[in-house]
Amino acid sequence: MIQIDNTLVSLDVLERQFLCDLSHCKGICCVEGDSGAPLLEEEVGELEKALPVIWDDLAPKAQEIIKKQGVAYIEGDLVTSIVNGKDCVFTCYDADGTCKCAVEKAYREGKLSFYKPVSCHLYPIRVEKYDTFEAVNYNRWSICKAAEILGKKEKLPVYKFLKEPLVRRFGKDWYEALEEIAGEWEKQKNEE
Repeated sequence: MIQIDNTLVSLDVLERQFLCDLSHCKGICCVEGDSGAPLLEEEVGELEKALPVIWDDLAPKAQEIIKKQGVAYIEGDLVTSIVNGKDCVFTCYDADGTCKCAVEKAYREGKLSFYKPVSCHLYPIRVEKYDTFEAVNYNRWSICKAAEILGKKEKLPVYKFLKEPLVRRFGKDWYEALEEIAGEWEKQKNEE
């Protein structure tokens, strides 16, 4: 682990390689799992504001769930509501069956200013809050095997693949400190 400000960052974030490969996984990370995506409290309001824009892209079952319980619920942590016990309510599908985020789709089309929940943007990094620090960990999941293979082929470390969301979550100075540490870490490994 390395420490930057009040975060502890797993070495996997520096050493593992990753590049999403939607052509292989079809966005399965949005529909697999046992709860919704972790949310920051302020993101609930953003998701609620997005509903009129994305409503028609959501599945009828997702619309039903949102009407009954809202965009989020608490399951230990605050998370997005889910359908069928696993699918995020904000999923939508391309013609080829690839699962995408309706919020991100609307953002990319210029219809929203909110990109999507930062935990989704950061995936496969997960951030856990503790009393005095936050742990920044790489979450390995078998459904992302194609992304690990492509990342290795392209020699793209997790932290570089996730530069934009890491800056969004922790700030530019934090990310620059991470880059500097990663460079030093790489240098040390090469000297051994």
